[in-house]
Amino acid sequence: MAPPNVVLMHCHDLGRYLGCYGAAVDTPRIDGLADEGVRFDRHFVTAPQCSPSRSSLMTGRHPHQNGMLGLAHGDWEIGSDERLLPQLLGEAGYETHRFGLQHVTEYPDRLGYDYEHVEEPLRVNTPPSVHETARAREVGKEVASVLSAGECDDPFFASVGFFELHRVEEEDGFGFEADRYETPNPEDVDPLPFLPDRPGIRSDVAEVQGMLEALDDGVGTVLDALEEAGLAEDTLVVFTTEHGLAFPRAKGCCYDAGIGAALAMRYPDVFEQRVVDDLVSNVDVFSTLLEFAGVEVPANVAGRSFRDRLVDESDGSEGQYEPRERLFAGMTWHDRYNPVRAVRTDRYKYVRNFWHLPGVYLTRDIYESAAGSEVREEYYCEQRPYVELYDLETDPHERENLAEDPDHEDVRDRLRDELIGWMLETDDPLLEGPVRPSDWDVIHPQIESEPEQDGP
Repeated sequence: MAPPNVVLMHCHDLGRYLGCYGAAVDTPRIDGLADEGVRFDRHFVTAPQCSPSRSSLMTGRHPHQNGMLGLAHGDWEIGSDERLLPQLLGEAGYETHRFGLQHVTEYPDRLGYDYEHVEEPLRVNTPPSVHETARAREVGKEVASVLSAGECDDPFFASVGFFELHRVEEEDGFGFEADRYETPNPEDVDPLPFLPDRPGIRSDVAEVQGMLEALDDGVGTVLDALEEAGLAEDTLVVFTTEHGLAFPRAKGCCYDAGIGAALAMRYPDVFEQRVVDDLVSNVDVFSTLLEFAGVEVPANVAGRSFRDRLVDESDGSEGQYEPRERLFAGMTWHDRYNPVRAVRTDRYKYVRNFWHLPGVYLTRDIYESAAGSEVREEYYCEQRPYVELYDLETDPHERENLAEDPDHEDVRDRLRDELIGWMLETDDPLLEGPVRPSDWDVIHPQIESEPEQDGP
């Protein structure tokens, strides 16, 4: 079998907020993609934040392994010797293209694409909210223009990054640009199951749905362009996102609402239509795409290919795949220091918090939002526990912390040991103590050179 073209579509802050995952929203094009191929119901990311999670998709390694311990526009960078997906595919003979956003590095030339169909300065040094060139409908049109002109040689890899559903700083806080997108009446939307039903949360949910419509349109434009160019049958299409919705208890948190993410893949005549309920991490997507492309997977990756879970059994290649029993996630820096590591199994979630912060961490864009204003007082009045344990079977929204429950002591200790073992195996810098900020080398000499002062 010849290696397929690969189109990787990815967006911001979506989680699994799609019709095909049970949300009360209208997303016909993304739902159609999932229905025609494979939908992963338990796909999780390595970090509930943008750049670190995206770095795992591009390297097959956890953020603390590849150096991406914080946001790209916060001056964190992937290690200089990391091997990225477009580089590896390019070396194997793929022509590589980038459309829209990437938000993995402030130096886009490091990504190794042959063609970049986006206007972006060499060093961005700005948050993603200013990336006007990455709006879904515009990005979809650019992809369609290139494909219709026959400007992609076989095999090709295209990274297609959409800005939506990222919050934007507005006059009264961070919102979803209600003036730019068509939004429903807040009274007509369903509340989010992991948050209380309050007016500010409903208004933000309504605004999200306006952005979501644009995202779905952009995906549909790309899918139509592949069909019209006669490339659909030979193209492996992937749609995913980097973490959960930009709402409290989701983005910035290791609850399932924060690390659970959509993943749909379509490869006509190769994939059977199915739903996969296995635990899958986004580091696994990296290995899987390389295997489909016939590229050797680097030995130091954290992910495992699930190709054998996707192919038709009749081709004789299924049988090597072993489902995960657990997966790991965490974060270190965002807009403040928030070191967390977590392990999730089929039934349980164990979270270890390494710093003293409020009960629920809110990223700045969430804190300064209508939804954040509804809960921040109660979330910030409590001290976050250092250890959290949840029974996901009986408590799917992770409300009841069982870490001190004597009936769950064995589960807690087992997962604690597994988490520590993983941290040791992956050389997690948290084992050595607090992780210094990215600008430490800038400010530390100034501190060292300051003269001692008399007095208290």
